[in-house]
Amino acid sequence: MSNIEDHSWDAHGGDEAWERKMDEWAERNWPQWLTPRLAFPFTAKRDDDDDDAYFSDAVKARFRLGHKLEVLSLAEEDVDKGIMVEVREKNQTGFVPLADLKVIPKTDRNFWPVREYAVWIANRW
Repeated sequence: MSNIEDHSWDAHGGDEAWERKMDEWAERNWPQWLTPRLAFPFTAKRDDDDDDAYFSDAVKARFRLGHKLEVLSLAEEDVDKGIMVEVREKNQTGFVPLADLKVIPKTDRNFWPVREYAVWIANRW
């Protein structure tokens, strides 16, 4: 992915940049778009989670909120959670929603594709 792609929607692009981006995303075949843009494996942090991991012992379980994970590949698309990815944490593998992840560091080539997908899925309803 080129570093010269327009990411103004994520900063100071204003409503017009945001609306253009949302229109573009609505037409996008996300698995097809992500495949050539992602380089596996890459490191990401679980930045979002549907349950109450902060308020229970669940935070200690694998693949949970706040954990750093090695993302291995794209997996099946879930009708409710979106695109799932296969991840590894301490020699165990599992699956989490791509939209729950934040790529680290921001300079990683995978940062913007994952960010675009996460922002789109959070705003698609």
